[in-house]
Amino acid sequence: MASLKDVKIKIGGVKKTKQITKAMNMVASAKLRGAQARIERFRPYADKFFDMLSDLGGQSEDAAHPLLAARDEVKTTGIVLATSDRGLCGSFNVNIISAALKFAASKKSEGKEVKFYCVGRKARDAVRKLGYDFPMAIVGQMNSLDFTLASSMGMKIMDDFLAGVLDEVVMFYGEFVSLARQIPKSLSLLPVASGAAKAAENEDAPQARAKEYIYEPEVEGLLAELLPRFVKVQVYRGLLDTSASEHAARMTAMDNATRNCDEMITALTLLYNKTRQAAITTELIDIVGGVEALKG
Repeated sequence: MASLKDVKIKIGGVKKTKQITKAMNMVASAKLRGAQARIERFRPYADKFFDMLSDLGGQSEDAAHPLLAARDEVKTTGIVLATSDRGLCGSFNVNIISAALKFAASKKSEGKEVKFYCVGRKARDAVRKLGYDFPMAIVGQMNSLDFTLASSMGMKIMDDFLAGVLDEVVMFYGEFVSLARQIPKSLSLLPVASGAAKAAENEDAPQARAKEYIYEPEVEGLLAELLPRFVKVQVYRGLLDTSASEHAARMTAMDNATRNCDEMITALTLLYNKTRQAAITTELIDIVGGVEALKG
């Protein structure tokens, strides 16, 4: 049985850990409010943009814009992988990375080359550890991300796609559903027509409804302006979703850790009391034994 001093030290250590987890829970809760408000404001815009581009792209031929053209043969797949920079958020990062790596493995098994475009330290470290090629890795900006980050990443993947370095681009991120639910999500970014078709087949994705639009100027002129912006908007949406999901996952993880600390403190306190009682009983037995020996 552990000594009273050892048990007391363990109780003190667990109490200090509880203070840390409780403070991290409060910080994550405060950050979540802002991140959740941002994604909830931006999501309707991204959904409406998706509906409009789906209709616009459906009325245009692939030759109307290079970002619409699907390649005859896909040789290289680009994967945009968005995770957090820090850990202590449960299995959030692991789930996204596992989904992306599973997709990458399936592409490699088909004989295709895979390139990663990483946002977040966890994504970069995982990709680098496995030896994948990653032409772009952005770390340390998930806590203060803005549209500039999405714009620079969108321009990079569009430039590589237009240059023939990539034949298709898919983004993996964490979709914020609720405080208790964040799910890994994949979104086909390029070519845009292919991405719209795949998303339209997904029941969870916003469904493009048949509408009659009057375009000014012509469709081709609008595509040149809207398609690059569409890619950037979808990247930004993925980053905002990942940011909100990260804070929600960390808040839940720290709340569970705080409850575990309470349970450990209760168990250690019980052990401390038992140990102390056993020590007192041993001393009493020694005293009574000594008294009886003196009487004898």
